[in-house]
Amino acid sequence: MYKRIIQPLLFLLPPESIHHLIVFILKIAFKIPGIQSLIKRIYSVKDEQLKRTFLGIKFDNPVGFAAGFDKNAEVYNQFSSFGFSFIEIGTVTPKPQSGNPKPRSFRIPKDSGLINRMGFNNKGIDYAVKKLKNKHHKVIIGGNIGKNTLTPNNNALDDYVYCFERLYAYVDYFVVNLSCPNIKDLDKLQDKDSTITILNKLTKIRQTKEKYKPILLKISPDLTREQLDDVVETFNITGLDGIVATNTTRSREELKTTEDKITKIGEGGLSGTPLTKRSTEIIRYLHEKTEGNMPIIGVGGIMTVEDALEKLAAGATLIQVYTGFIYNGPGFVKQINKAILKSAS
Repeated sequence: MYKRIIQPLLFLLPPESIHHLIVFILKIAFKIPGIQSLIKRIYSVKDEQLKRTFLGIKFDNPVGFAAGFDKNAEVYNQFSSFGFSFIEIGTVTPKPQSGNPKPRSFRIPKDSGLINRMGFNNKGIDYAVKKLKNKHHKVIIGGNIGKNTLTPNNNALDDYVYCFERLYAYVDYFVVNLSCPNIKDLDKLQDKDSTITILNKLTKIRQTKEKYKPILLKISPDLTREQLDDVVETFNITGLDGIVATNTTRSREELKTTEDKITKIGEGGLSGTPLTKRSTEIIRYLHEKTEGNMPIIGVGGIMTVEDALEKLAAGATLIQVYTGFIYNGPGFVKQINKAILKSAS
């Protein structure tokens, strides 16, 4: 029903308009008594075989919602009802920022993909903290942190430290985002020395806290083999706990969408089916390179249940979806979890 009727109707509107509409509908609908429990009954799958322990945290199932949708920590409770065991909020920055000029989000249906150049648009860390502080939640929350666009790279550390300190009491784990292709010069922070400097500072701050919160690094799918080896070295010499692989890609190779349309869309990170193979390759490489000792959350191009199973088989303990959820609808998480159970039987 979703793909035949609802998706075509939703796709009549621009992607960002749909995003705001869904957030609005969820906020209103879940105020109706009984709606949340009904949604949970329809879309949740409960089974002991689905449970995972990752970096000391117990997850009800391996499927989470990737960062980018609930940027401001506004609808994580609502989305947890669709079967997700964890929601990653953000990317959040110290100060509110409007992001890049619109339009900045584009569908490419022929490739089952999205191209976005949102630019860390969010209401700022204080707003996210307020939303997390004032709500009771059982779902595991990850905090994806970044720097403000106007913050020069030589001051980027201060932004990451500020977000880390402000958010520490309210999330279960952190993701350091140095790999988004939509922030000018952010990718320069992915060089080994810059990454190590940021991670060492955050892990040093963590030592002063009463409770240990895992820190993960989100990496680009566009890294070379040598850069991936640098990621492994960084993992080995810092207090980094794991990797989120991967972010969106700048690549436009082997697309079915016409070159004219891609050129007209312009810059931005590509997600969806074109990213599937590359993100899985990176997961597999890091898993094998570290002999299975690097904890990995797999994300990028999970558009079918087979994609999800492949990511897990490649070495990811947990997976996250975003574009696949948009193209497949609210039943997608349930489909993945049922496929995991079937594969385990």
